[in-house]
Amino acid sequence: MLKKNSSSDIEELSGFKKVRILGAGTYGTVWKCICKADQKFVAVKQMKFDAQEDGIPSTALREITILKELEHPNIVKLHKVIYKNEKLFIVLENCNKDLKKLYSVKRKPFHPMIAKSLAFQLLKGIDFCHSNRVLHRDLKPQNILINADGSLKLADFGLSRAVQIIPAKRLTREVITLWYRAPEILLGCRTYDSSVDIWSSGLIIGEMLKGHPIAAGDSEIDQLFKIFQILGTPDDSTWNGVTNLPHFQFLFPRFPQADLYKCIPNAPTEAIELLYNLVQYDPKKRVCAQDCLKHPYFDGVQKLLSSGKMEKVFRSEYDL
Repeated sequence: MLKKNSSSDIEELSGFKKVRILGAGTYGTVWKCICKADQKFVAVKQMKFDAQEDGIPSTALREITILKELEHPNIVKLHKVIYKNEKLFIVLENCNKDLKKLYSVKRKPFHPMIAKSLAFQLLKGIDFCHSNRVLHRDLKPQNILINADGSLKLADFGLSRAVQIIPAKRLTREVITLWYRAPEILLGCRTYDSSVDIWSSGLIIGEMLKGHPIAAGDSEIDQLFKIFQILGTPDDSTWNGVTNLPHFQFLFPRFPQADLYKCIPNAPTEAIELLYNLVQYDPKKRVCAQDCLKHPYFDGVQKLLSSGKMEKVFRSEYDL
C-alpha cells in the first residue's frame, strides 16, 4: 500500500534542497528546489496517492508519458522521474511564475506586446501538442508558466490524453477548469477533439487583453449562461446540431450576441478577429492553432521574440 504525502517527503530526495512551495492541487504538490549537483533551480512535483488504491495514479503515469514525448520550447521540460520509498517525484524545469500570478501584479490588461507574445507562444505550444495527437484538456492560467525573459511553457499534463483518432470517442467530461471549458462539453458531448483546447486558449487570450476572466461562472449552467451573454444563445442556425446535445434545453434564455469589440474595448482589431476564430460555437469552425499562428495579429512577432526586445519589455513590466 502506498503511503500518503507529507510536507517533509521532499526532504527524502538527497540530491535536492527544498526552497519553498510553489503550489498544491488535486494531483500533487510542487516545490521549488535547488539541485545540489549543479546548483540550478528545478520544480519538484510530488504526486498524491490515494491511500485506498494500489499503484501509481493514472494521472501521474499519463503526465510522465506525455512529457517524455513532448519536447518543445513552449512546453515545460521533464528532467527526471524519481520513485523512492513508495513515493513518486517528477523533476521539472523551474519557471518564475504562472500566468494567474502575473495578473495579480498589475490587475489590468497586459501590455499589448506582452499579450501578443504570450498568445503566440501559447498557440505554438498547443499546436505542437495537437500535431502529436495530444489533447491538453486543462488549459488555464495556473497551468501556463512564465519565465523572467517572457518565455511561456505549458504545464500540468495530468488530464491530457494522447489519442490515435481525432475526434476520439467517449471521452470523459470531467476535464478543463469550468471557466475555460468548451460549450460542447458543458452541454454533455462525450465526443470531442483538439478544438476544446482552442476554445480554452481563446478565453485565456481574451483574459490577457481584458485584464480579468471573460466568462466566470459558478456552476455549469451559470458558465453556459455567461458564454451565451457574450456569444448569444446558440441554435441550429448558428451551431448545427447543438439542439441534439444531451444538456441542451429549448427553455434556455435567449441572449443576443454581444460585440467582442465592446467587451474588450482596448484590444487591437486584429486581436478581436483572432478571438472570433478561437471561440466559435461550432467546434468544426474553430481555427486550428497552426492556422491561428498565421493570423495578421501575429505579424512580426517571431522576429520580435528573436531580437530580444520582448525580454526588455517584459522585464520593465514585471519584477521577476
